[in-house]
Amino acid sequence: MNQVKLAGNIGNDPQIRSFEKGGKLATFRLAIKEEYRNKTGQLAVSTSWHLITAWGKLADRIESQLKKGSFVSVEGRLSNRSYLDKDGQKRFVTEVVASGVN
Repeated sequence: MNQVKLAGNIGNDPQIRSFEKGGKLATFRLAIKEEYRNKTGQLAVSTSWHLITAWGKLADRIESQLKKGSFVSVEGRLSNRSYLDKDGQKRFVTEVVASGVN
C-alpha cells in the first residue's frame, strides 16, 4: 500500500499551473517540524521538507484557500520521477501526490 499522511506548515504560497485542456496543478513545500532531546538533553528542532502536488479540483481549492504558513494535513501517495535539467543532468524527485488536503 502506498499511502502517506503528513501535517505541517506550507513553506511558500502554492504555485498554480493551468493547462490548455483545463487541467490545473498546484505544488507547494510542506515543512514538518520534529522536536526531540539531543545528547545533552537540550530541546532541539529538526525540520523536514516535502514536495506536495495536487491536480484538478483539489488544486482549485488549494489555490483559493491556502497560503504560506497555513497549517494543513495532507493525504496521498509517494511518487518518484526523474527529469533532465537545463544542463542535461538527470535529476530525481520524490513527491507526495495529494488526494486530500485539510
